[in-house]
Amino acid sequence: MMSQKPLLHLQDLSAGYPQRGSARVVVQPFSQTVATGKLICLIGPNGAGKSTLLRTLAGMQKPLGGRALLAGHDIHHMNAGERARRLSVVLTQKMEVGMFTGYELVALGRHPHTSWVGRLSAEDRAVVERSIRLVGAERLASRFFNTLSDGERQKMLIARALAQEPDLLILDEPTAYLDLPRRVETMALLRDLARQTGLTILMSTHDLDLALRSANQIWLLPEGGQVRAGAPEDLVLSGAFEAAFRSAVVAFDIESGAFRSSTGGAERVLLTGSGVQYTWTQRALEREGFAVVAEGPPGLPEVRLEEGARCRWRIVFGAEVMICSSVDELIAGLRTFDRRAEAS
Repeated sequence: MMSQKPLLHLQDLSAGYPQRGSARVVVQPFSQTVATGKLICLIGPNGAGKSTLLRTLAGMQKPLGGRALLAGHDIHHMNAGERARRLSVVLTQKMEVGMFTGYELVALGRHPHTSWVGRLSAEDRAVVERSIRLVGAERLASRFFNTLSDGERQKMLIARALAQEPDLLILDEPTAYLDLPRRVETMALLRDLARQTGLTILMSTHDLDLALRSANQIWLLPEGGQVRAGAPEDLVLSGAFEAAFRSAVVAFDIESGAFRSSTGGAERVLLTGSGVQYTWTQRALEREGFAVVAEGPPGLPEVRLEEGARCRWRIVFGAEVMICSSVDELIAGLRTFDRRAEAS
């Protein structure tokens, strides 16, 4: 069974930027302990300070206060070589590395462990090959890095970080340039790496749904810089997640775990049914500006899902009934009833 001993200790850590005579605090002091083999997702609105916190934990800038201990050692008291052997970093910026193959790029991750001439030993080569296997990128190893897709490049960059054999892997928005399937794939890869290797992974992301589904722990950084840490479900059920992302036009739906456009003042529609057809009908109605309710007073237009091999919808408005065989017909039918109600 994977060891769960503590790896990362944050003691009243605060982050920001020193200024003449004062300091601009971006992340308020907080304390946290993280075990090995965990995937932690750092999330929060733009400008809240996620990148500042990651740079501080990576040793790229000093904390304004407190300490960050990695396996009992203060990250900011390590020299560059020791830090590179204990933690690795994958940044958001796209890299252009010339005519390196994927294998050669991953091999650069062994630099903290080689002599000054950089010659790889048999052990080094075994670590490089293992790192490539762990991310499932064997077929990419012989290809030039600059010919790879964004998703393939991300795999090789993660493999290079693994080749450092770190205790902690820090990633700044690793899914930023990827399409949806590659984002899901990358998140699953990181989750599995944490489980299978005991590596602790800390990443920032704007993929809130994937973070809620994949992370062992969420670090929630709202505007104001006071980190809330906990299991994803605890942060949702406590209301902290909703509060961090609340706005005038978007709300977090705790029932579905998704963000929805605000429907204040929209025409209400009673929707009855269940299953996949219900879910996608609700999404379509809300996208078009209707407020979907499960119950309401008499007189509301009602959409009933009809069971069968084909998707069909029945709109009931008073004594009138309309059968629709597509979502487009459904929306058009509801708007027809809307106009009639306004005219009456």
